[in-house]
Amino acid sequence: MMSLLSACSPAEDEGPSVRLTVPEAPAVTRIETAETECGTPLSDAADAKIMALREIIARNSLARLVRLANSEPAFVSNFANQGHRTHWDLLRRTGFDPLARLGELLGGPYGVRPVGDQVWYIWPDLAALDPEELQPERLSFRDRARLRDLVGDEGLARIRAGQGYPGVRTAIAEDGRWLYFVHETEDEAETEPEE
Repeated sequence: MMSLLSACSPAEDEGPSVRLTVPEAPAVTRIETAETECGTPLSDAADAKIMALREIIARNSLARLVRLANSEPAFVSNFANQGHRTHWDLLRRTGFDPLARLGELLGGPYGVRPVGDQVWYIWPDLAALDPEELQPERLSFRDRARLRDLVGDEGLARIRAGQGYPGVRTAIAEDGRWLYFVHETEDEAETEPEE
């Protein structure tokens, strides 16, 4: 013990110095700096729909967003059977800006899910996972942290209980149909009190 202390003492130059060479940390402990991109590129029709949505977002026009949603035959914005305009206006009054949130979603990573003979592009990518794949323990550390940011502790509890992704999400089919832009699940809409 005494020799160790004397070797560390800066006042004495008598003992030999020791240098340790440590191997580089394994890849699993490195911090990821780049976003992982989806391996499946967007179809031309889906890309065109995104461009149309981004133009509406840039103009900050809820009226144009409503017109686009109304032009989609099976588009879903909510599970309470409200019109798109009514629903999004109510959300704006609560501080949820549909246009800003849609822009954030489309600026992030997307996942791909085959549905029938179509491919759906789903934002965020975590919303494309099956409930068992979405379990936080099965995700990478980075995705687990991202999931908590997206859905909060209440959402994580719902996922752990076996439910699908409960946060804000949107999807576009490979043929360019805008399918949905929702912020709740069907069971959440059924349990909300009437105003």
